[in-house]
Amino acid sequence: MNEFSLILTDTDATVSLGNNLAKSIQQLEHGLTAYLNGDLGAGKTTLTRGFVQGMGHQGNVKSPTYTLVEPYDLGEWQVYHFDLYRLADPEELEYMGIRDYFSDKSCAFIEWPEKGYGILQGADLIINLAYSGEQRQVNILAETAKGQQVLLQLQAQYSNQQ
Repeated sequence: MNEFSLILTDTDATVSLGNNLAKSIQQLEHGLTAYLNGDLGAGKTTLTRGFVQGMGHQGNVKSPTYTLVEPYDLGEWQVYHFDLYRLADPEELEYMGIRDYFSDKSCAFIEWPEKGYGILQGADLIINLAYSGEQRQVNILAETAKGQQVLLQLQAQYSNQQ
């Protein structure tokens, strides 16, 4: 199965999903590129915060809306949170050396990936977040074999919690 869907009842559930994604990555010992799609306030940064904290970060996790990228050096792992909402031209990513951010031990969470079309590397996972009343609906699609491995780990974690 290349798709996983879940209802996130609140902010804690969104953070928990990020934590579970981090556990999956750590078990598989390889990096990941995830595209985050959703309206403003849908939970993209909250999900990323859960992931960054799940990878071991102790401090605040803020949205990189004005800086484009917020890096987290977490020992053997590097996590990069991109917010391309204010990106005027995809070429700006070339000037910032976007390709240097991707390696086997890096995880990149990219909000508003369509703004980097033609420059960004492909995603392993596409994570779509949408409002569902007071809750959020998340739909995660695996785009690569690496993404499929993460999805299988995630599905196992959630089936064990029930």
